[in-house]
Amino acid sequence: MSHLLQTTFVPATSPSLRRPLTRTTHYPTRALHIQSKIREIFMPALSSTMTEGKIVSWIKSEGEKLSKGDSVVVVESDKADMDVESFYDGYLAAIMVDEGLSAPVGAPIALLAESEEEIAAALAQISSSSSAAPAPDPAPAPATAPDSSTSNDGPGAITGVSSASVSENFSSRSSVANGAMGSSVHPASEGGKRVVASPYAKKLAKEFGLDLRGLVGSGPNGRVVAKDVEAAVAAAAAAKVSASGAALASEITKPSGGGTAVDLGSVVPFTTMQNAVSRNMVESLSVPTFRVGYTITTDALDALYKKIKSKGVTMTAMLAKATALALVKHPIVNSSCRDGKSFTHNSNINIAVAVAIDGGLITPVLQDADKIDIYSLSRKWKELVDKARAKQLQPHEYNTGTFTLSNLGMFGVDRFDAILPPGTGAIMAVGASQPTLVGTKDGRIGLKNQMQVNVTADHRVIYGADLAAFLQTLAKIIEDPKDLTL
Repeated sequence: MSHLLQTTFVPATSPSLRRPLTRTTHYPTRALHIQSKIREIFMPALSSTMTEGKIVSWIKSEGEKLSKGDSVVVVESDKADMDVESFYDGYLAAIMVDEGLSAPVGAPIALLAESEEEIAAALAQISSSSSAAPAPDPAPAPATAPDSSTSNDGPGAITGVSSASVSENFSSRSSVANGAMGSSVHPASEGGKRVVASPYAKKLAKEFGLDLRGLVGSGPNGRVVAKDVEAAVAAAAAAKVSASGAALASEITKPSGGGTAVDLGSVVPFTTMQNAVSRNMVESLSVPTFRVGYTITTDALDALYKKIKSKGVTMTAMLAKATALALVKHPIVNSSCRDGKSFTHNSNINIAVAVAIDGGLITPVLQDADKIDIYSLSRKWKELVDKARAKQLQPHEYNTGTFTLSNLGMFGVDRFDAILPPGTGAIMAVGASQPTLVGTKDGRIGLKNQMQVNVTADHRVIYGADLAAFLQTLAKIIEDPKDLTL
């Protein structure tokens, strides 16, 4: 056998022949050193247009144990608030971006330790790295300021977050954390010498003129967080009202129409959603668009709506269904151009409908609207609207539209133009249905309900004749809506 294999045959039962093999294999002790694992939790990209995210709230606290799949933090993207889950088991060692602050996509927002013992090691490593880093020139402090706390009080402190250097991003934060862990007099004020609070909480306290030294924090290790400040301000306002009988809101001018109160003269930064809307609208200016209007008689549609409204059917669902059925016959209007060099004949007809929500605008999508019956479509629409207003839409529920509807008719608007959303071929603006005197084919004058629709389209893909034919088909479906209930 050994001759055939051309090698030495070593039986497994001979210990004497195995010793040389053992002696020839030697591994230095240093090679067996295992380093602890401290992972970074990054700001995720929750949509294709998201460039930064805002921390709404931390579900888990520092030092808390995590399991794979646990929700750790709620992030406000450009469209919705979404839970971010952990991909590993471990412990939340440190929070790097506080509630109310923003960070770019891909930037570290927290550290995850494999074991509880490694939490202290992570903080010590960051502390030693920050002490070795050159300190910036100290700014002259006011003579009356007794506080010498951390330096990242404003939103700008998080703007430059980079995943290349955790130490630089976390240096000021670690000093706060160490102070909080060493507190023995008061969890928030440390004997009145230093306030341990999140940067956003300090910013709010400064705006409201609130002294944090007497505030008990509800955050990790007694740290004051934004909700503590808001609760203290609300309590102070209630006390002021009960004592003086004057409302705190008297300083704010309220519109007589019952709208949202605004502080006149104030400068308000864009929210994450408003930033996204701004980017999209500016991007739309680069697309060559044109507009085509059409008048549609809605008597038959109104009669059908009254008949099936009690079954939960909405007018929005009926318009979306009618539009989808018209797009089946005119697929070019359902196409889109994204790169400026080619266009896509979309295989699905997904009707996005613009919805105004607090602080912005979002377009929930009724997917495959041509294939779903009007009753299921109405139930789905109500579900999407509820999720949109709660900022709980998933990305596929707002970024998969192939054609968009914008309906201001419910507000009495008779006609308007809509701006084309990026990545789509057309958007239709729907006005109110109003009684109108019209001439009939036999020469008589009659009263009919009519509405104006204006379509804005990408002229690189869709031409005037395409839109005219589409609108003629849509008018026929709305004026004889029997196919809507099939």
